[in-house]
Amino acid sequence: MPRAHREPPRAAPPRPRVAAEASPRDALPWLGLAIRLGAACVWIIAGATKVPQIQDFHALVERYGILPHFLAAPFATVLPFLEIGIGLYLAAGLFVRGTALVGTLLFAVFLVAQVSAWARGIALDCGCFGAALRTRVGPLTILRDLGLGVPTFLMLALPARRLSIDNRLFGAADLFGDARRRAQSP
Repeated sequence: MPRAHREPPRAAPPRPRVAAEASPRDALPWLGLAIRLGAACVWIIAGATKVPQIQDFHALVERYGILPHFLAAPFATVLPFLEIGIGLYLAAGLFVRGTALVGTLLFAVFLVAQVSAWARGIALDCGCFGAALRTRVGPLTILRDLGLGVPTFLMLALPARRLSIDNRLFGAADLFGDARRRAQSP
């Protein structure tokens, strides 16, 4: 008499994590990713809106009266592409902390230029978003730019590396979402 084939007992499938077990800390890496991508968008849009009217942007840089005449044209030509590059690097999560350092320094330069122009009574467009958004330099544009710079500064202080090249290729920790790693980071 042939024996009936018996299948070994199956293990129960893993129990899905319920909302009561999840903590708000579990969302931090995703929040960090959203902030990093938000910063990337600001940089890409700021650079991309200047490229089509690069000559107008050059004239605007000269009107600020901060750079020597011979540096205004190269600065105005390179800056939009640097901004786009910063945005692309942040979006990809490549060298997040270094990219955020460059971005934070640029935001500081922009803020100093705006404060200087406002203090000297120079009436001009801030130039932040090229022809897409024309706003006169003043307290509101300065505050707006401070707010737009916060996500980039956060990526300098706490690099978010969820879904990043830094994490994938170099094993860089997501410091935005893990307080234990933050404490060990140099």
